[in-house]
Amino acid sequence: MIPPCDHEKDNFSPRSISLSSQPSSLLSLPSFGDSHAQTQSLHHCIATVRAHTPYVSTLLVAGNGSIYSGGPDQEIRLWPLQSLPSDAAPTSFTVAVSKSPVKSVAVSADNLFSSHQDGKIRVWQISRRGRHCYKLRAVLPTAVDRFMSLLAPKNYVEVRRHRKCTWVHHVDAVSGLALSHDGAHLYSVSWDRALKVWRAADFKCVESVAGAHQDAINAVAVSPDGHVYTGSADARINVWRWKSEEGKHSLVQTLERHRSAVNALALSADGAVLYSGACDRAVVVWEGGGGRMAAAGALRGHKKAILCLAAAAAEEVVCSGSADSTVRVWRRQGGGRGWYACLAVLEGHRGPVKSLAAAMEEETGSSWCMVVSGGMDCNIKVWRIPIPPPPLME
Repeated sequence: MIPPCDHEKDNFSPRSISLSSQPSSLLSLPSFGDSHAQTQSLHHCIATVRAHTPYVSTLLVAGNGSIYSGGPDQEIRLWPLQSLPSDAAPTSFTVAVSKSPVKSVAVSADNLFSSHQDGKIRVWQISRRGRHCYKLRAVLPTAVDRFMSLLAPKNYVEVRRHRKCTWVHHVDAVSGLALSHDGAHLYSVSWDRALKVWRAADFKCVESVAGAHQDAINAVAVSPDGHVYTGSADARINVWRWKSEEGKHSLVQTLERHRSAVNALALSADGAVLYSGACDRAVVVWEGGGGRMAAAGALRGHKKAILCLAAAAAEEVVCSGSADSTVRVWRRQGGGRGWYACLAVLEGHRGPVKSLAAAMEEETGSSWCMVVSGGMDCNIKVWRIPIPPPPLME
């Protein structure tokens, strides 16, 4: 693996997201689209802002018309979307300052969740009186969880060779967060190879799957029907499902097509299509839903590792960010086992694209995709890409 720059070394695990370009081993999968941009002359960057140092680690477009961003500088910032397209410099508000680099964020109606390099998850109460400060509500695992888990020897699990810890703790960076669609549970994954489930109402850890993978877990996604997908440096994607008769999440499928670290996952709005990005430079498209996925094809065009993915809630648009410093915007054409067109190749970052978020916009009968990209050049870029109507099917 190509090592990160000197000023980034402290923020990466040796087995975490790789920036290297590894030869593709997906030759048996058909190219599931056209890698040449169809409307490249029409898309444009509407804002570029200097954000976090030394890079932007996570982005989230929230339903309240704002962008959340986080980075190794331990800050979480809020960017009101209405300020972005203006000629003046966009304004941001530092809403939370933690004690550890920020890896991922998730938001519910009342709380902002952030995961960190120190193995903790922090819960911030969203301010209703102003944008400038969110109140720290809890640090997970909570003091009650920690105390209760200390009492019995059975609560200790082996997290590394010759090292045990109580089951409620992550012992390495918490790399990803995802909320269930009903908002009742928060899922976290870590470089310690564990998947944990937290009850959103009282922040209690209700389940821990130790050794969910053979290597660091880099990404997690949750479908509307409750299936949980985890992507790992072991090149596998595991599919989990709650089984009431067992009282826990159980492994129901393992997806194996990548031959290098899986760095990112994204789901279509209905959960029927899963996208995975890895160091083999391809985005694999998995279809099926219901927890039974099969590889249908691969989206190719990036020259280096895929580091992040984002799927828009409508129009079947998926965006991929890469260590080649570009973002590609793909759109599914037609129903069934459709074909994908590359709508745009977004160039402008001066370093690997580490984080992505996407949302659809409607404007007088036209559809646009707003793509927000965060790079290792410390910049956040906001792009608008026109989404053409789907071609007529014969």
